[in-house]
Amino acid sequence: MTNAELSVAFFLQMAVIIAACRVVGWAAKAWLDQPQVVGEMIAGVILGPSLFGLMAPELQAALFPAESRSVLFVGAQLGVGLYMFLVGLGFERDHFRTAASSAAAVSVAGMAAPFLVAVALTPWLIDMGLFGEEVVTWQAMLFMGAAISITAFPMLARIIHERGLSGTPMGSLSLSAGAIDDAGAWCVLAIVLASFGGGAMVAVKAICGGAAFAAFMLTVGPRLLAPLGRRVEREGKVSASVLGVILILFMLCAWVMDAVGIHAVFGGFILGVAMPRGLLTQQVRAQLEPFAVLVLLPMFFTFSGLNTQLTMVDNIGLLGVTALILVGSILAKGGACWAAARLTGQDNRTAMGIGALMNARGLMELIIINIGLQRGIISPALFSILVLMAIVTTLMASPLFEQVYGRKARREGLLMERAPG
Repeated sequence: MTNAELSVAFFLQMAVIIAACRVVGWAAKAWLDQPQVVGEMIAGVILGPSLFGLMAPELQAALFPAESRSVLFVGAQLGVGLYMFLVGLGFERDHFRTAASSAAAVSVAGMAAPFLVAVALTPWLIDMGLFGEEVVTWQAMLFMGAAISITAFPMLARIIHERGLSGTPMGSLSLSAGAIDDAGAWCVLAIVLASFGGGAMVAVKAICGGAAFAAFMLTVGPRLLAPLGRRVEREGKVSASVLGVILILFMLCAWVMDAVGIHAVFGGFILGVAMPRGLLTQQVRAQLEPFAVLVLLPMFFTFSGLNTQLTMVDNIGLLGVTALILVGSILAKGGACWAAARLTGQDNRTAMGIGALMNARGLMELIIINIGLQRGIISPALFSILVLMAIVTTLMASPLFEQVYGRKARREGLLMERAPG
């Protein structure tokens, strides 16, 4: 396709993507009591080969030609990275410091228990031919552990926002644990990829580079960024020049985390956490959030949906594998996070709410398993099984949270009303 043809295709794609995400998101909220973000995730899958491509393959191929995928990919990365920057701006550092031990414990437990499930299940999955021929047992175990232990950080952030948890101790604790959880999963993935020919330096660069960047931004960063906050307070607004500087910093932080082998979303989130609080964060969110949420983030969901083919799970044996992975990962993740929260001083209801939220795997898992499929680590059938797990666990996270925590907390005035979609 020429650049002019790509431009024509892109604008039609965006019209369809935004319309589908708004309509399906509205339906999810109105009929299923799900957050807007869950509907957007489903809309992405609907636009892909699992439904639209199955019912009208020629029309779907014409609307989303292969040559345009790279444009959607770049927009998707910008959207999810910018959204996580906005999440970081709303992150309450005081709540994290207050509950740091709980966040670390919840994260470690939430990774360790699913890893044990992965260790138990992987030999069976290998015997069924669900991994690549050149994959050895320890590589398969590490990959499965990362895939089923991850918490979808962007998805968790949207659910927390839409359920009225933003800025609350519980919301900050869950976000903190989710951030640690996802960073750990990406480090494990880096080790697996290094074992497939990338070399040991791939893992070293990811782990050491990511840790060094986070430590610098969270200790030195706030002092370096403080003059921006003082200027905004003095001028009474975020000027175009200040917003330009902030966007440059965001791009650089996203680049650093992508360059070391983690993911751009963590660069955006860490920068947001380090930014000075006050008028600056309020106005930056007001200026950037509508475009990021309504235009850019749906590109992320759609790009992931275009790579998802659910029809590959087509026999009783694979459905049985799906059920076992699903039940094992949900019980291990939720139970371990609940137990860790209780052991670190959280009350039972809060611990159950955290366990429910941490089970939302969503599209961060889709990113990991897409990498696994591209590298030949997992088969298309196992890829589809893990996609189903991502969808089901994300669909159940919000209703389960409302059942064990949200409804009663709102009646008691402990939780604000849900944010509008």
